Order: sequence, then C-alpha cells, then structure tokens
Amino acid sequence: MTQQAISFPNRNKLLQQLIKTPEQQWDMVIVGGGIVGAGILHQATQQGYKALLVEQKDFAWGTSSRSSKMVHGGLRYIAQGDLKLTKQSLQAREKLLAQAPGLINRMGYYFLDRKWQFPGRYVMQCLLSVYDFLADISDHKYYNAKRVLEKFPTLNKDKLAGANYYTDSTVDDARLVMRVLQDAISLGGQAINYVKATELIKHKDNGQVIGITLKDIAEQATSDNELPSIDIKCSVVINATGAWADKLRSSVINEQRVRPLRGSHLVIAKQKLPVQAATILLHPQDKRPVFVFPWEGATVVGTTDLDHHENLNHEASISDSEVDYLLLVLSKNFPTVNITKADIVSTFSGVRPVISADKHYKKNNKQKAPSKERRDHTIWAEKGLVTASGGKLTTFRLTAVEAIAAATPWLKVKPRDQKEAEFINNIELSKANQPKPWLKRLTGRYGANAELILQQVNGKSLQIDEQEMIASTQFCLAECRWALKHEAVVHLDDLLLRRTRLGLLLRNGAAELFSLIETICQQELGWDKVKWQNELSRYQAIIRQHYALPK
Repeated sequence: MTQQAISFPNRNKLLQQLIKTPEQQWDMVIVGGGIVGAGILHQATQQGYKALLVEQKDFAWGTSSRSSKMVHGGLRYIAQGDLKLTKQSLQAREKLLAQAPGLINRMGYYFLDRKWQFPGRYVMQCLLSVYDFLADISDHKYYNAKRVLEKFPTLNKDKLAGANYYTDSTVDDARLVMRVLQDAISLGGQAINYVKATELIKHKDNGQVIGITLKDIAEQATSDNELPSIDIKCSVVINATGAWADKLRSSVINEQRVRPLRGSHLVIAKQKLPVQAATILLHPQDKRPVFVFPWEGATVVGTTDLDHHENLNHEASISDSEVDYLLLVLSKNFPTVNITKADIVSTFSGVRPVISADKHYKKNNKQKAPSKERRDHTIWAEKGLVTASGGKLTTFRLTAVEAIAAATPWLKVKPRDQKEAEFINNIELSKANQPKPWLKRLTGRYGANAELILQQVNGKSLQIDEQEMIASTQFCLAECRWALKHEAVVHLDDLLLRRTRLGLLLRNGAAELFSLIETICQQELGWDKVKWQNELSRYQAIIRQHYALPK
C-alpha cells in the first residue's frame, strides 16, 4: 500500500469551503499559528473537536521562529524562587526529548566560573542539584579550567576557575511548529496561513462570542477594507496570538496585560567561532547571562531582553545598541577570535509575550526590569473567548491543555480523549542510505513524511543530488521541494526563513541558492519569471530590514 503524504490543506480550496458554507459550525477557531496555537489545534483534534487554526502571517512567523532555540527548564527561575515553573518546564523538556529526537536534542551547557564572580561554584552546584532533581536526571558536574579550555580553546583564561556543567536542549523552533501542525492535520485539524481575524462576532443580546470574521490577505490589497470578509460560526474562539493577545481580547475586556519584550541574536559562521556545546557568559555591563551555542551548523549568540515599543505587525529587528551589546560579551570572553560586524552572517529578533505582574504597567514608570518578569503563561476565559498568552516554548502542551479546559463551558460536545497530545508517526529510516544522525534529524522534523522525502524524484533540470546537505548546513534541496509541495508555502520567505533556515544560515539570505530555488519554485508552484522576481525582491527587502545588521 502506497504511503500517503500528510499535506497542509490547499489554501484556495479551504478558503472556498469557508466562503461557500457559512452555516458550517466549528467547535473552535484558534487564532494564531505559533507554537501555542499549533499545540492547541493538536490537542483539540486529538480530543475529537472540529477545529480551525488561522494565522494572519505565516505559521511560526512571530516569536516561534525567532526564539532562542532552547527547550529548557529555566535555571534562573529556581534562583527567583519559581520552582513550579521550573518543574513544569523540565518535565515537558524530558517528554519532548523522548518523543522527538532529532528535532529536540540534548546539549551540554557550561556556566563559566571566574574568580570573584557571583554565583560561585558551590552556589551553582546547589542550584543544579535542584535542577536535576526536578528533571529526575543526574548529569551536572564541575570541570576545572583545563578541561573547560580543552572544550573552548579560544576562551579568555583570565580568572577562569572552571565551569559548572549541566544539560538542556535545543530545537529548530519553526520546524517544531510545523511538526505539531502536521500531526494535528493528520488527525483532521484544519490550518490556514495569511488569513487575518478582523473581529469577533457576538450575540446581539448577551455579547457572547459566536463566531469570527476573517480576511484572506495572501495577496494584500491596498486596504483591509477592500478585502472580502468571511464570517465563521463557532462555539468558542481561542486567542493564541502571543504578543498580539491584548488586541483581540480588548473586544471583550478593556485590559492590557501583555508586555512585549524583544530578544535579539547574532548568527556567526561556525568556522569563525566554533563551539561544540553551549557556554553561558555573564555580560560585563549588567551581569545578564548570554548564551553562545552551536545551532544548525552555525553559532548563535543571544539574547538581549528589552521592551519592544515598535509596531507588532512589523517584523522585529535588532538595534545598533543590541549588536554592540552582544559583540562586547564576545570580545571580553573570546578576545583572540576578534569577532567584528563583518563576521555576522545574519541576525534575528523575536518578541516575547510576557504577562506583566502590573495590570497598569504602561502607566507605571517603576515597572520591573524585563528580565525580572515571570515567564509563566496565563489563561483568560471571557464570554466565549479564551486567551492563552505568556509562557515558554517548552511548556506549550501544558498551555494547550489548560486553554481547552477553559473553553469547555462553551463547547457542545464532550472530549474524546483528554490526555496530553504527543508526537505521532515517529519512525526509523534504518534502510535508507544516509548517515544515521541526519536520518534521525529528518524523522524528528517530518515524522512519517520523512520516508516520502527520501523517495522523491529529483528535479529533472537540477542535475544534482537534492538530498546532499547544503554548504555548512544540514538542510537539503529535497526539503525545499517537499515544503513547496506540501507545507503551504505562499511566499519565498516562508520557505527560506521558516520551512528551512537557509536564509539565516547562509550569507545574504542564501543568495547562492537563488537559481536552484527558482527552478524548484517553478516546478512545484508554477511561478513564472515575473512572480519569481516579485517574490525575490520582497524577500531581499525582508532580509535587509530585519535579518541583517541595522543600516
């Protein structure tokens, strides 16, 4: 029996279905296609609900493709006394590591111990003992300076006593979103990108939410008012828009609780700054921890933590001061490497949806420092609108379970299965003629679809092996072809920044691949020369404005 691909719904067909059947009743419409929205769709479909997810940009366009790439417990939350959040995160981390190897991978972390620096060796060892206990593992230890320098030979030796070692894990965050959505779709869920939720539909008598108005913005008109509206009926709307949550929630309650915080990162070529594990550096200016770690064949440095005052509908961008801040911590800790702006391959910035402890934080000049705000999630349930915001990427499933539980009073059918959703169709490709680590990576990202990706016939006109890894990355053109055919790619940046990360990992947004990508786009999407040139111009503008150094 031929294996069937798990494909994202055809946008045009799904849109026409929504337009032609306005009387169709959904159990829930989920607004927001990041990790929280994806997790809620997966949980909802497993429980047997008829659910639709809509995203105004692309899946994972916001925070969920621009995080710090870590599935971690949050060591600093122990120091802040938040053992509950740390335990929840660590338990979630261990489950994800077990269920999706190759997508989520354990990594060693070295917290440097320099003389006269707080916290010292013994304080950190106590914290790490608690950390491991909550995770039900035991892998922390202390390495002396000699062992640390063997691991990081270019590290500054000044006052280096050693390092406290422990483990956490890293992830391709955008691929995590796509994998969760893929599993939800295989269970009957529906998901569509570039569809904007414009307003809630309410009952005229009691103000109860009974639906939502949508607009297709894939080909943006000059004004939203010129776009046709689609009214959708549903029992409940779940607001999973992250940093945008206050905007949709304001239609039922006038309250602003989400504090958008920007975190920015540098991507540096592995050849310039080779690291085999993560190292945690305390910044000389404010003593904040900054991570330097290997990711997808490059080295990532981050993050900053600042209030983000810019328009949330525009992609976040790194500032000059953030670039200088991150370069300073590198120059102090890796002085002989001499990393300059010329060594930066790309940058990326994400906006975290942090729930402020102060309901009136915008009016309060004495608000907490960004790094002091709690990182746990919050659920609000009001008149048929459930809002889930805040929290960590690591605990997205817990957020999903709680969001659907909060929606239960408005749902007209009983859940079929209330256990926490897990990854499905994870298989081994033992017969494939490829390196085992790469096959493990492929199955982690694509589940059952991995077999089909390997079986794809190469494009006739490329005359190259599409399964060969590209440059220093672990991505291949076969993944690009698969994404174009099956993963709802609308724009070129969907492919190069989120379905793959080639635009981050290669200079100038992966310009060296443009001719090959053009051919595959023509073969799989039917893009002609005009369409390709329009998409390329759009993509290059995005790279210049939001993923390169500030001009």
